Amino acid sequence: MTPADLETPDAGAVEVDARGHRCPTPTLRLRRALEQASTGQSVMLLADDPLARIDVPHFAAANGHAVLGLTVEDGVLHALVRKGG
Repeated sequence: MTPADLETPDAGAVEVDARGHRCPTPTLRLRRALEQASTGQSVMLLADDPLARIDVPHFAAANGHAVLGLTVEDGVLHALVRKGG
């Protein structure tokens, strides 16, 4: 799967660019974006911190969100997360 394969489920998907930041900043930025999002809305996180590959799925699972896709291209994680209810 490539980043182009990640389908955003709604036109209101938000992109959060956390490239250049280290743990825990990418996950904190994702959390803030999800707090502001509507239930069912998607957020695409871009991060180049290797720990984000581990942190994002754990954060999403612990907070009732769904990870729709995780891909890495050129060292950048593309994580598509849908806000849970």
